[in-house]
Amino acid sequence: MAGMLKGKTALVTGSTGGIGEAFARAFAAEGCNVMMNGLGEPAAIEKLRQSIADEHGVKVAYHGADVGKPAEIADMVRATETQLGAVDILVNNAVVRHYHKIEDFPPEEWDRAVAVDLSAAFHTIRLTMRGMKQRGWGRIINMSSIHGRMAVPNRVDYVTAKHALIGMTRGVALECAETGVTINALMPGWVLTPHAEGQIARQMKADNVSREKALQTLMSVRQPSQRPIMPSDIAAFGVFLCSGPGAHINGAALPMDGAWQTGFMVTVGNSK
Repeated sequence: MAGMLKGKTALVTGSTGGIGEAFARAFAAEGCNVMMNGLGEPAAIEKLRQSIADEHGVKVAYHGADVGKPAEIADMVRATETQLGAVDILVNNAVVRHYHKIEDFPPEEWDRAVAVDLSAAFHTIRLTMRGMKQRGWGRIINMSSIHGRMAVPNRVDYVTAKHALIGMTRGVALECAETGVTINALMPGWVLTPHAEGQIARQMKADNVSREKALQTLMSVRQPSQRPIMPSDIAAFGVFLCSGPGAHINGAALPMDGAWQTGFMVTVGNSK
């Protein structure tokens, strides 16, 4: 399948690390030009951008849009079209995280979470769908979560946004069902990202145990598979959705969670 997406353009939000970076690398490996977006130190981002471009011989650009702001999203889409070409593949991956009981939840943090975790996807889709329909091909991937189906305490913003992304995915899929454009939501469980590494570090400190033991403890209250998911696994699934057989998958909420959604319960004290 190498090079099957040659010449296409992918826009991946939140792609300076973790799952988003894995998507950027996977699409570049398939011949896509990639627009990256996200937070980080400018020098580190430039080094990452250049390394992906050099490794795969594609164009890789970066736009520092704050995706919580519609005007900056519009500028990012325009920049992508100008520098790389029309957006063929869109991955809505950017996210912010807050941890509060609802009675203590700062309204400004709620508004920020809704803007980044949910409304950003509306705006990127709104701005790229017309062109995808006109060209008769497009792939949109919304990064939901296991928490788009199963709630967890003290994270009402994240749980709400991830549920809503699935509803958005289903509604938009009906609008583009006959156009050659697909939109799907991925629902990963516990993925070994920089955020997850922070959880591991806190568990190590709390229990005064090794990384291996801390990881085992975290997995015991999460995925029945007892194995973390790798960002590259999520990205590979996304690449499949862009393949020929992937054209038949539209409007789906697709779990990658080691059987978590079958009813495995998160211990309340380990929800962070």
